[in-house]
Amino acid sequence: MSVTNFTVSPITIQEATPFVIDWHYSKNTNGISTRFCFGLYDKTKLIGVMIYAYLGMASVWKKYGEFEKDVIELRRLCCIDETPKNTESYFISQTIKWVKQNTDCKVIVSYADTMQGHNGTIYHASNFYYLGITAKGKAIRIKNNNRLYHEKTIRTYYTDKNGNKDLKPYAKRIKIKLENGDAEYVYSKGKHIFAYPLNKKQRRKFKNKIKNYNYE
Repeated sequence: MSVTNFTVSPITIQEATPFVIDWHYSKNTNGISTRFCFGLYDKTKLIGVMIYAYLGMASVWKKYGEFEKDVIELRRLCCIDETPKNTESYFISQTIKWVKQNTDCKVIVSYADTMQGHNGTIYHASNFYYLGITAKGKAIRIKNNNRLYHEKTIRTYYTDKNGNKDLKPYAKRIKIKLENGDAEYVYSKGKHIFAYPLNKKQRRKFKNKIKNYNYE
């Protein structure tokens, strides 16, 4: 198995979701406003999935672009265990090429969650700019499996065909767990922030925002 034999193709969120459930630590695609999904293939076998979306936090895109459509966030990246070294960086590089050629997006943003033990090494290796770390905040921890959710999860709504607004089903489930003691609030340590400007003009804008990279 070699990365030079792998191919990358756009896929649907419906194709991506089962793979994410099996291979990503979050085990879900809930709350993602998907822009683009990609599959990584070894011949015909799906061995990786990547999802780009609108930024998860409202209005944060204003830090990185003039318009919301200018900025996408790499929200999910996962591969099967039996992949060679550099698979993820290869996967990222191929999707970046596609985004440059097929969209008007100007900046890719991604976060490395310190509470999951991630320090963003893959983004550093993929030539993303390091922009520091987010402020500490609150997360929701499910007690029986230690899975973490952003505290805004229980405020995730949808509007049905009759125009009625209601909590999404997974938000209801987590809220019930909080109420009955099966989940609890914990303080998050913050996330490492990375950005990849997609053209020379954007790279010049980001030069004065780059921070010294800290692996801790």
